Amino acid sequence: MDHSTPEARPRVIPITVDTGTAYGRPAPSYKRDLTEVGPGTPMGELLRRYWHPVGLAADASDVPRKVRVLGEDLILFRDKTGRPGLVYPHCAHRGTSLYYGKVEERGIRCCYHGWLFDVQGHCVEQPCEPELGRARDKVRQPWYPVEERYGLVWAYMGPPEKKPVLPRYECLETLEPGEFLEADDRSIGGGGPQVIPCNWLQHYENLVDPFHVVILHSSFSGTQFVPQMAVMPEVSWDTTDISVRTLSLRKLPDGTTLRRISEAGLPTLRVIPSPRIGRYGMVESLGWVLPIDDHSFRIYVVGRVKEQGELQRMRSRLGGKLWEELTEEEHQQFPGDHEAMVSQGAIAKHSEEHLATSDRGIVMLRRLLQKQLDTVARGGDPAGVCFDLDAPPVKFSAGNFLET
Repeated sequence: MDHSTPEARPRVIPITVDTGTAYGRPAPSYKRDLTEVGPGTPMGELLRRYWHPVGLAADASDVPRKVRVLGEDLILFRDKTGRPGLVYPHCAHRGTSLYYGKVEERGIRCCYHGWLFDVQGHCVEQPCEPELGRARDKVRQPWYPVEERYGLVWAYMGPPEKKPVLPRYECLETLEPGEFLEADDRSIGGGGPQVIPCNWLQHYENLVDPFHVVILHSSFSGTQFVPQMAVMPEVSWDTTDISVRTLSLRKLPDGTTLRRISEAGLPTLRVIPSPRIGRYGMVESLGWVLPIDDHSFRIYVVGRVKEQGELQRMRSRLGGKLWEELTEEEHQQFPGDHEAMVSQGAIAKHSEEHLATSDRGIVMLRRLLQKQLDTVARGGDPAGVCFDLDAPPVKFSAGNFLET
């Protein structure tokens, strides 16, 4: 066939090539320095420079309790004199777990050969050895310092020579008539179960994201808090020495303005006024996001209340139902913080993010954390640690305020 004439040439049909498909997508990655919390990791070493809650005061009892903190398995107990202790789980003798131990007046006794350790790990008795252990002073069960405050047991898991003072907080020290402090370990603010199966940073960054309240907690899943929180706010952020602060201004239908200040404080603090806006003024509770390990966390909360159980009523509800009362279908149709965070993955895939202007607070928070990582790497002390026993309580500006 002669193809020299236009009429004789084969007809070419253009093919449209699809773009943006998932084929060839690079393997995702995450910011290891900000997320991994085990011993020897950059974030793990930073967090170990602060005190962390490891249980309610009642959790330290004469029944040994397993706890997992920053990727370490430990045993929490309280000896018969009332002193709390936190020790490495495996007995320094032959490695049997002290979870099966017996708590006595002087400490915790291993079930296997009866070695007895006090709350600072000193071996005070070896019953199978001559003279109850002539060399027992040479044995030390690894332990961590603990203190009690605000109804919680706190642990310091960092370098002994760098141990700071356990801080006090102004909003928990200044009580009005009829108020008292209540401590809660049910991860209030996490939007789900007591232990949340994803990396701690996913929740910590959620604290500086006020726009998700308007979408996730309002227009998408219905009002999970109060109608005022559904109003799109004017938002600005700033950084203090120890926090990233979010200012949200909501123009309400009655002509008033809801001025809401929230903070993500070092090291893992939730300084979030109640989204239920039960009262106005200074933030009424603080929460500590405790990384259990790289893939799970929980939240301890302490607040000023006038009735027992008041903190628990801060939890979001759907049609009166708590998270654990919802069906799987309801979880899918009406997601909350838990679904949004956990569905990002055990650790969020940071390489796949496309941050926008509404994510400025997240960028600022990552920079604040990175600054502390760099300080510790240089041998310095991170922001928020204090070695002065007479230091004043830590003060935050967070709260709900109504302006006319």
